[in-house]
Amino acid sequence: MDKLGKEILDILNEDCRYSAEKIAVMLGEEEQTVAARIKEMEEAGVIVKYMAIVNSELIEEETVEALIEVKVTPQRGQGFDGLAERVSSHKEVKGVYLMSGAYDLAVFVEGKSLRSISRFVSEKISTFDCVISTATHFILKKYKIEGTVTKKQEDTMRLSVQP
Repeated sequence: MDKLGKEILDILNEDCRYSAEKIAVMLGEEEQTVAARIKEMEEAGVIVKYMAIVNSELIEEETVEALIEVKVTPQRGQGFDGLAERVSSHKEVKGVYLMSGAYDLAVFVEGKSLRSISRFVSEKISTFDCVISTATHFILKKYKIEGTVTKKQEDTMRLSVQP
């Protein structure tokens, strides 16, 4: 990837609401050049999606999120890809990653309750023949999401109470 492409991606990663015009000004480039480069990256699949990072603790909708580690026997001719694609197709699944270490896949899921996630693991994930074992970790609190701290630092310095 060329320097301009990397610079555009850095800016969009910081705030995807920036227009091609604003990015062009920031980089000292022509708007048409920046717009064309963004379009190229979208069409090539480099830019997959634009989205807002939401601090779910501040909205009234209650959801439960979990990380499910999955140990798998790779499938002949597909490796881990076939299972990863099948797992990804479920609406509860927010992310699937191939990992090194004790488990092969890290699956991030979202549900309405602990029970719904438990049911998803027992009725969907663990039913695949190639799944050896799973470990479910419920996410209790998010301190940083996609490189962004979720809570602004407050000016709450503790007063010394020493005599």
